[in-house]
Amino acid sequence: MGFLTEDQITKFHADGYLVIPNFLSLQETAALLTRSKELLDEFNVEDHPLTKFTTSDDNHIGDEYFLTSGDKIRYFLEEDAVNSQGKLTREKQKSVNKIGHALHELDPTFRKVTLENERLRDLVRDLKFHKDPVALQSMVITKQTHIGGEVPEHNDSTFLYTDPPSALGFWIALERCTATNGALSFLPGSHLTSPITKRFVRLGENKGTGFEQLVPGAAEKEVAKQPKGGYILETCNPGDLVLIHGSVLHKSERNTSPHTRFAYTFHMIESPPYAKYDEKNWLQPTKEMPFSRILPPGEVN
Repeated sequence: MGFLTEDQITKFHADGYLVIPNFLSLQETAALLTRSKELLDEFNVEDHPLTKFTTSDDNHIGDEYFLTSGDKIRYFLEEDAVNSQGKLTREKQKSVNKIGHALHELDPTFRKVTLENERLRDLVRDLKFHKDPVALQSMVITKQTHIGGEVPEHNDSTFLYTDPPSALGFWIALERCTATNGALSFLPGSHLTSPITKRFVRLGENKGTGFEQLVPGAAEKEVAKQPKGGYILETCNPGDLVLIHGSVLHKSERNTSPHTRFAYTFHMIESPPYAKYDEKNWLQPTKEMPFSRILPPGEVN
């Protein structure tokens, strides 16, 4: 056991998530927050398609700017930040919902805590969630003051689907996360009772994205009707890490406060031959940037 205790591992498997306080030092966290704000300053509105971000089923992003962002650093806007004429309603730094999706590869500050972090490798070895994990979909989520949108109940394997499901989220608070600025809430144990009923896919050339059912519609409605129990709000301090099982249900409320809620998040999935990540997924590796291995060459967990 190098990083996690047996009790922490047991709690993760029981609840489907685990809060690890002070995973990053105050200095590391401050560096990520500073770099996030620099990236917002560097955002060029003039050459941006004003792509808004939403996780609702009926209105997800489907354009090329989103679909080709897996190996780039791009900016996605809050729904309320763009008016009916397609103009920003506030300054650019306060209009961005998230920055993604290849910070872990392309930006040295984020790469250092993701791909060059021995504590992270020790955690992966202890948890043994994956045999040979790869990292993908890294983002800064800003949760802007007053307009930071609600993220409805979901699980991550719906959006990063493998066969068998293997997504694991790493969510790091860069600022205090409270009940009023959109801290995460979880339904403990739901990863054991809520199957993956659909997956987010590319619909084909120029057709954007949508959801593909993995179970008949009637079966999905039955799952939705099952008693849910109570969500638990997890407030966090800067530097805290939340591990998120790909099947656990979680959400966050709208930010109604005057305080932003910056967080850095990325995901790991299992690599072949242990799981299959197919061409239907919205985010695709490229020849120039395959998914990033976490463990040293030749090491399997």
